[in-house]
Amino acid sequence: MPNIELPHNHNINTDVIHEYTTHTDNFQIVSNIFKQLSDSNRLRIFWLLCHCEECVINISAITEMSSPAVSHHLKQLRASNLIVSRRDGKEVYYKASDTTQATLLHSMIENLVEISCPKNNIEK
Repeated sequence: MPNIELPHNHNINTDVIHEYTTHTDNFQIVSNIFKQLSDSNRLRIFWLLCHCEECVINISAITEMSSPAVSHHLKQLRASNLIVSRRDGKEVYYKASDTTQATLLHSMIENLVEISCPKNNIEK
């Protein structure tokens, strides 16, 4: 790993910084996750599914969205591995993935709501 000489020396370990920032694929993966959650409706659906398992019709009623719109968002969240589904007869139920990533994102969302919207805190 080459030692990078910066125009201004602020006494940082450039080897560590360079090593971390050269992995652009890692930043792309995280960016894609943030893109999924940048839509407020998708964010609401993800938050909801962190708290319960629901079918499309109930998610639609809770979020006051059409079933096709909810299905569209669910498809994107599933593609990002943030939620999982299971079929029970004709009904499909969705919930947040049981992964560290989903758990951390859920915690981040709740913390950001608490910090950014103190008058509208979500009861835990």
